[in-house]
Amino acid sequence: MNTKLTLSIESQLIQEAKQVAKKHGKSLSHLIEQYLKSLTAPASEMQEEHSALIQLKGSFSEPTISDEEILIRALIKKYKS
Repeated sequence: MNTKLTLSIESQLIQEAKQVAKKHGKSLSHLIEQYLKSLTAPASEMQEEHSALIQLKGSFSEPTISDEEILIRALIKKYKS
């Protein structure tokens, strides 16, 4: 059974990810689902990466800000009066 999930992701990253998904003939939801499955798979299954994930390796650049800065910005946005 599928369940909707709301995520907060930088808009530029979303646009880039949509382009990559379209290039590979997949939906963004499908790519994210496959990635999450790879994270939760038992160690024996993790050795066999999905072809979609292999194709995506290197498609995204490293974020220009740290995880800590992303968290700080999100908290400021959330609790800003």
